[in-house]
Amino acid sequence: MEAPYTPISCSFYDHLEAYATRRWPVTILYQQPGQPRVQEVIGIITDFFMKEKAEYMRLDNGQEIRLDWLKQVENHKLSSGLYC
Repeated sequence: MEAPYTPISCSFYDHLEAYATRRWPVTILYQQPGQPRVQEVIGIITDFFMKEKAEYMRLDNGQEIRLDWLKQVENHKLSSGLYC
């Protein structure tokens, strides 16, 4: 079973939306719970959606990443506090 979703900060979400709107390729660092390493992927954010009470983003290659798994997108690091 997945861990409960932790909302991300509003300012970080704003950056994600800006990248998606501009359709810029971005470097994304994320780590799934239980995985030993941070993963890196480069892609264009095409969509945001809810699934099983958690927020996700979809990339142009079809990959789906849960937003609370994110560590960094471009030079923006996910920080705690100011949740949406």
